[in-house]
Amino acid sequence: MPSKRSSLLVHNSVDAYTPPDSSSGSDSESSLRRCHGSGLVEEWLSRALQSSSSSSTSSSSSSSNAARLAELFTHTHVGPGSHLSLKRRGMMGFLENGMLGRRSCEDASDRPWSSLESDESHPVPPDVTSSICPTAQEPRPQVAAGTRAPPKYGNAVLMETGDGVPVSSHVSAKIQQLVDTLKRPKRPPLSEFFLDDFEEMLEVTQPDPSIPRPDGEESGVVGGERLGVASHWPLSLEAGLQRWGNIAPKAPCLTCPDPTGKTTHTLTYGKLWSRSVKLAYSLLNRLGSKQEPLLRAGDRVALVFPNSDPAAFLVAFYGCLLAEVVPVPVEVPLTKKDAGSQQIGFLLGSCGVAVALTSDACHKGLPKSLSGEIQQLKGWPKLLWVVTDSKHLCKPPSDWYPHIQDANTDTAYIEYKKCKDGSVLGVTVTRIAMVSHCQTLIQACGYIEAETIVNVLDFKKDVGLWHGVLTSVMNMMHVISVPYALMKVNPLSWIQKVCQYKARVACVKSRDLHWALVALRDQKDIDLGSLRILLVADGSNPWSVSSCDAFLNVFQTKGLKPEVICPCASSTEALTISIRRPCEDSPGGPGRSVISMTALSHGVIRSDSDHKLSTLTVQDVGSAMPGALVCVVRSDGVPQLCCTDEIGEVCVCSAATGTSYYGLTGMTKNTFEVYPVTATGQLVCEYAFVRSGLLGFVDAEGRVFITGQSDGIICVGRRKHNTDDIIATALAVEPMKFVYRGRIAVFSINVLHDERIVVIAEQRPEATEEESFQWMSRVLQAIDSLHQVGVYCLALVGANALPRCPLGGLHVSETRSMFLQGALHPRSLLMCPHTCVTNLPKPRQKQPEVGPASVMVGNLVSGKRIAQASGRDLGSSEENDQFIFLSEILQWRAQTTPDHVLYTLLNSKGGVASSLTCLQLHKKAEKIAALLAERALLQDGDHVALVYPPGIDLIAGFYGCLYAGCVPITVRPPHPQNISTTLPTVKMIIEVSRSVCVMTSQSICKLLRSKEASAAVDLHSWPPILDTDDLPKKRCPLLCKTSDPDTLAYLDFSVSTTGMLAGVKMSHWAVSVLLKLQCELYPSREVAVCLDPYCGLGFMLWCLC
Repeated sequence: MPSKRSSLLVHNSVDAYTPPDSSSGSDSESSLRRCHGSGLVEEWLSRALQSSSSSSTSSSSSSSNAARLAELFTHTHVGPGSHLSLKRRGMMGFLENGMLGRRSCEDASDRPWSSLESDESHPVPPDVTSSICPTAQEPRPQVAAGTRAPPKYGNAVLMETGDGVPVSSHVSAKIQQLVDTLKRPKRPPLSEFFLDDFEEMLEVTQPDPSIPRPDGEESGVVGGERLGVASHWPLSLEAGLQRWGNIAPKAPCLTCPDPTGKTTHTLTYGKLWSRSVKLAYSLLNRLGSKQEPLLRAGDRVALVFPNSDPAAFLVAFYGCLLAEVVPVPVEVPLTKKDAGSQQIGFLLGSCGVAVALTSDACHKGLPKSLSGEIQQLKGWPKLLWVVTDSKHLCKPPSDWYPHIQDANTDTAYIEYKKCKDGSVLGVTVTRIAMVSHCQTLIQACGYIEAETIVNVLDFKKDVGLWHGVLTSVMNMMHVISVPYALMKVNPLSWIQKVCQYKARVACVKSRDLHWALVALRDQKDIDLGSLRILLVADGSNPWSVSSCDAFLNVFQTKGLKPEVICPCASSTEALTISIRRPCEDSPGGPGRSVISMTALSHGVIRSDSDHKLSTLTVQDVGSAMPGALVCVVRSDGVPQLCCTDEIGEVCVCSAATGTSYYGLTGMTKNTFEVYPVTATGQLVCEYAFVRSGLLGFVDAEGRVFITGQSDGIICVGRRKHNTDDIIATALAVEPMKFVYRGRIAVFSINVLHDERIVVIAEQRPEATEEESFQWMSRVLQAIDSLHQVGVYCLALVGANALPRCPLGGLHVSETRSMFLQGALHPRSLLMCPHTCVTNLPKPRQKQPEVGPASVMVGNLVSGKRIAQASGRDLGSSEENDQFIFLSEILQWRAQTTPDHVLYTLLNSKGGVASSLTCLQLHKKAEKIAALLAERALLQDGDHVALVYPPGIDLIAGFYGCLYAGCVPITVRPPHPQNISTTLPTVKMIIEVSRSVCVMTSQSICKLLRSKEASAAVDLHSWPPILDTDDLPKKRCPLLCKTSDPDTLAYLDFSVSTTGMLAGVKMSHWAVSVLLKLQCELYPSREVAVCLDPYCGLGFMLWCLC
């Protein structure tokens, strides 16, 4: 329930006389000072406090209020800069706005009505109609010569305007209505009624003094090598395209295989130049009219091309650059409800996009209405779709040439970025930054003209765009673009293209390395000796090092050199941050660092042993780019430099970075205009840095290490966990049999003002429910042991049930939205709030000295938590003290209600399998007590383990132990199909509980003595095992009667999902009180129980209630 509401009654007498503050009514306050003199405000405050007790009498007569109001304005002291008569401007402002005081004025002295401004201008205006003291009525100053005294009409004193129009000093009915409105108490905003103080009642986690803290020196700024601009480099990308299109028109620019792997078409630089010019002319001259063209220089244009058509995208991108319009590459919306498509449309709308360029094949595949027109996509603006195929474009005149100029600060393109919450931002890149970035890549990677590069990445953004579209054209390289559809069919296709074209460079992700290893067979024609750079685009992912190592181990025998693997770090804001150079004599060579994940969760670097599971091995992603500065600052608060052993956000200062978030000035300043400072507050550099969104550190040799992304961090209880690390831990628990490897989403939700971890995975169709739950339990144990954090929810959904990105990856933010909306429909669900929610609310306490009136106000108006909930008083009647022990209660029920049905067991079809009355349970419990007394020779207080499947035998065994004076412990029996992993848990509970005997059924008794069980647990280590299927016919001669209610009744053992065993001792008195508190469970109630009967609530409902 919401609380902390503001009472209308409490604030009435005080707030009604509160003078306006400076933030809401400074003009009115200055007017009040000028009109009333310097000391009138203090006198007015004292009058307000005096009149608060008599506020009811101040509004007794509307006519007296009007008279006082007129008297106030008549006897008010007028300063030197004031005028008694109303000015023309003030009156016109009053008439034009149609409301009193609704005009802007430079001089507050021109506002004689400022103390009566509307209710929206002042939260609580002063009450000027009550208690006007005579001290405020100072003599009026002499009117200057040339002015005449105001005439009188009857008893009314007239003031005249600048035009000489008389205005009656009598207050009209409309003004009087306004005065009455102002006298009413100000109603607080609705939000004040629902201010919750729930956060104040949460248990505050105290910081652990033993947590690791950074103790290294302050880090510094690391610079890359000097950027050496070659004289033959073009001054802009358009100039480079023009050069290669005229000098080498037959040189291959782009080759794209079809989904079958066959090469059907190669785009040359001559064709790229001519088609781009043709498109640029069509965009500027064929859209709209000559007087009002649809596109002008600087306008934004959407590029909507599929991943299988890089040639059309290349023509459209450079056509936009030649036309001086800004391309905005986005994904193809295949349906109206694509995951994240609405946010893409919002980006296009905020960028003012009105034209979308696409290919003919893509245009045919867009969702269309029955009339054949493209449907209006949800969230997208109204677009004019333009097909860029040559047959749809006009040939430019022979005298028309595009305007090609040197790179400047105009926006070249806008690249979209998906945020953690699902929103999409547009990062603007200027033309000078684009060219500078290409120059740094050419120098860092050592690109030369006419090199062949195989690109597996998305060519519309990130590394795929920078290397496969921009740098390649600037340096006249040949790009082999492998589409995603071909990679799905043949993961080795990119390796085959490297061998076929003798490619020197390959741009891949670590997933491509992994799937190439999975698909590798006995291919003998693979030779990777031509590769000098294997650029790993997601080298910033800490877990990419395993894929790189595995790929090198396999393909080193096929010509792959170790120095060829070059991981890089990049982001949409900072572009390329660092690249490991493709040369053997790089300073220090490849670097590795083994970090403790426990220390990493506290933001501290602590080296650890490589053999431990709770460590993270990260590889370096090279040194800073040429001409760039790199530093590491704290991600929260002031951008202060981190210590050398502290994790922070990597920031870059370079000419080759993004410029801003389009249309978002505030976010731009926080990301693109960062000025790092030292611990003393001094600026590190006079130039601004750009936050990359990557977390990591820089070692002593200047190599950059990345440990995660800021958008992938989940903060639980002041500790930070990386979602990629949690996914990797889940993948380590034999995932291939139960879930799909690349279909695990990890995100957080807020519960009790803290983040909670949620893991969603797609379950394989052949995986059974039992196997899936066992895998889920092992995942929870692994995450708890490696990361020391609990998982709030682990859910498995059906195959292909999670939303996808266009290139196959999971759309995490959309998955989170579906989870919160309850639209995931999981097949298996495991909720573990008890392991991760540790800041539960503190118990409410009764406030001392609270009277009935305060309780009423607190409950009905203010909503304060001033009461506590208490259950009914059990009292101390004789009936409550009569039966304390469960064994006595059962004997009494067997005598008074022998035929009352206590339990009904249903089968899988919903039919009644068996039932048990009070008398039947009593007789069966007597026989079990006789069995324990004769065969086991047990004594009072001995512990007996009950290993039964859910059923009536378990209940009878429990009460049989009570009749014999023993302490029962219910234990879940081992699973017949997984006895090797479940039987040790049974043995552990029996050993910890110190059970001297095991009671079970005949089938489980055979299972415990089987060969499979002997392989897991030694048969001779079990205590005596009693089979209760064949009970003795005679009853126990004497039932045990316990006299001490504080003795032990039973032990409640439970195994948590993280593998922790916990036992609770329950006395007879505690059990009796527990049952009598359940007020609704009287004898005629029927309770449907679908819980396991071995511990907790399930055991209580099965065996006790």
